[in-house]
Amino acid sequence: MKKLLILIVFAAVYLHYYPQPKLTQWFEQEKKTLIDEVAEATDTKVRLNPQKILADLKPELTSFSPGEIIELKKITATRTTVRSFFSQYCNQQMSNPKIQQDNVKKICRRMRNYQSLF
Repeated sequence: MKKLLILIVFAAVYLHYYPQPKLTQWFEQEKKTLIDEVAEATDTKVRLNPQKILADLKPELTSFSPGEIIELKKITATRTTVRSFFSQYCNQQMSNPKIQQDNVKKICRRMRNYQSLF
C-alpha cells in the first residue's frame, strides 16, 4: 500500500512539473464528459420556457420595431439562444446591431428575473 501511494505521488509530481500535452488534452476531454454526465443525471428538469420572456415583454413591444420583434422571436426560440444572448449582451454588455440599446436593456431586465432557470 505504501509503494502504491509513493507511485501515485511520484506520477502526480512528474505530470505537474513535466506536463504532457496529449495527456492533458485527454484529461480535459474526460473531465468535460464527466461533468456533462453528472449535470444530466442531476438535472431537475425545472427549466425556463423561453416564450415566457416574450410574454413578459408583450406590453413593451410597442417600442420595438418589426425587425426587432422578429429578432426577439429568434432569441426566445430556445433556451440555448436565450442563454447565448444573455451572456453576450447582458453580462458582457455588448451592443446588438439588430436591436436598439434601450430595448436590449428591457430584454436583459426580463431575462435577469429568470436567470437561475437557464
